[in-house]
Amino acid sequence: MGLPKVVTREEWRAAREELLALEKAATRARDALNTRRRELPMVEVDKLYVFEGPDGKSELHDLFEGRPQLVVYHFMFDPEWDAGCTSCSGFLDQIGHLAHLRARGTAFAAVSRAPFTKILPFKARMGWTVPWYSSHLSEFNLDFGATVRADDGTLQERPAISCFLREGERIFHTYSTFDRGLDNLGFIANLLDLTALGRQEEWEKPEGRASSLGAPAGSARVRYHDEYVD
Repeated sequence: MGLPKVVTREEWRAAREELLALEKAATRARDALNTRRRELPMVEVDKLYVFEGPDGKSELHDLFEGRPQLVVYHFMFDPEWDAGCTSCSGFLDQIGHLAHLRARGTAFAAVSRAPFTKILPFKARMGWTVPWYSSHLSEFNLDFGATVRADDGTLQERPAISCFLREGERIFHTYSTFDRGLDNLGFIANLLDLTALGRQEEWEKPEGRASSLGAPAGSARVRYHDEYVD
């Protein structure tokens, strides 16, 4: 199974101190990286994007809810699908009360290409209350890289987050990240990273721990939260 070796408490404490030094270095590196992220230049959004939501049609500035900042989670939900992505659902399960974001002048909204008539019943099934809009009336997802056109012309979804800043009536795109760039944004992955078995993915090292629970690799076990037996 490749589990950690068993040592004395003193040996563990010494090894933990070595790791702590690396963790502190990583924290300082993360702080520097966050500074670089805040220093990124921004691009004005001058294209009209129309969304569908609970109040009918909306534009991008409506998603700000009057606040200066907006974080958009590009939830993978193709118009042809009957339900949203399971991994995206796991991420949205982790979004807590938005009051803490809003207190810092930041709005949060999920956006998908599926029509709102598909989003609404799925959102109700999942029990989510976060704002969720359909972008099927515009090229919003394509323009911000959350939907890509393959060589054969088909559209493919990818998980992404985009951040926007509003100054008066002007809107600016400040940041986007995709795929594993979302790794540190959900507490489940962060908590698993602290454990001996980690996320139980095949790509993780040390090798041999992904199947230690006698089941497929971690991501293959992801389900909608109402489908887990245990």
